[in-house]
Amino acid sequence: MKSLKENFQKAQVVIIGSGIIGKFNALELSELGFQVTIIDPAQQQNSSNAALGLLMGNMYQKRRGRSWDLRKQSIELWPQWITFLQKFNCELNIEKPLIQLTTDEEKFKKLEKFVYENNDQNLRILERDSIFIKNINKAFQETNIKGMISFKDGRINPFSLLQTLDQYLKHKKVNYLREEIIKIRKSNNQWISTTGNNENIKSDMVILCNSLKAIDLIGSLSHNIKLKPVLGQAIEIEINDEEVDLLSLPKQFNINGKNIIPISNNKLIIGSTDEYSTKPEENTFEKLTNFLDKKPNWLMKGKISKKWFGIRSRPDGEPSPIMKNLEDGLIICTGFYKNGILLAPACSKWVTNEVKNYLY
Repeated sequence: MKSLKENFQKAQVVIIGSGIIGKFNALELSELGFQVTIIDPAQQQNSSNAALGLLMGNMYQKRRGRSWDLRKQSIELWPQWITFLQKFNCELNIEKPLIQLTTDEEKFKKLEKFVYENNDQNLRILERDSIFIKNINKAFQETNIKGMISFKDGRINPFSLLQTLDQYLKHKKVNYLREEIIKIRKSNNQWISTTGNNENIKSDMVILCNSLKAIDLIGSLSHNIKLKPVLGQAIEIEINDEEVDLLSLPKQFNINGKNIIPISNNKLIIGSTDEYSTKPEENTFEKLTNFLDKKPNWLMKGKISKKWFGIRSRPDGEPSPIMKNLEDGLIICTGFYKNGILLAPACSKWVTNEVKNYLY
């Protein structure tokens, strides 16, 4: 009698979209023995390449519902995946902790209430006498920054993660086609994905992970799914102030909604914006550095050494992300907005179960 894995080896799965979600689905399915093909015309232009990689799961304040369930599952799965992926990149890791800060007294009281009510040893309030707060207040020339720290949350370098996933998928001989799929249809229990060059690719299943372009393939009216673009910009700032050492700050933190990642003693990353457009707005520096009433001098004089953006998709009229069985053999797993990296493990687990249930 053949094993389940031997049966899976006969099944052909096409994944459209090569961002974190598409690659994670390919990773999990190829581990089970499925024959996987990833199709994407421009791998380097997906929104995953613009992600900052913050994993804000345990400090998520809504502790019920589908969104929390996905976060909770991913928080538990990420350490296992890191251990697995370290075989291909020993330096891949989750940098912890993650700190959320505010200068708004009312918002601080909400954080305080959340921490005390949950009684979680991995979550703590940071008062003014904390060494983290002292260093941040000193660097940003503030006196009233306060917040909470999560020892379970952190950051994974998205560029390093994507490279590691590529190494794994190459090792597993996962097919990668740099083509654009312009149409999908079902014929005789098989799915036909048609490329811009009019080539037909047959598979038993199709998984759509291609963000806004997924809607073009399924027809938004027939499945009543709407996605809107949300552009996010990030900048790397170089400072010239010998009195400020950015490495004295935490490795990743958030102040009044802006994510800050020091990367050297005189460089830091700040992101990201929420722009409901597909074209980046101007005055990026002003938008991203305007998170305090008064900017410190070193930040005002800082120079942009690098900037980039990504277009994320956000569901319109329903919660993020969209994870649905659209038809027999057709799954959509997209619309992650800002949480693609965080939720990748839980969502790929869901996709894998759906694939197994359909094929066997």
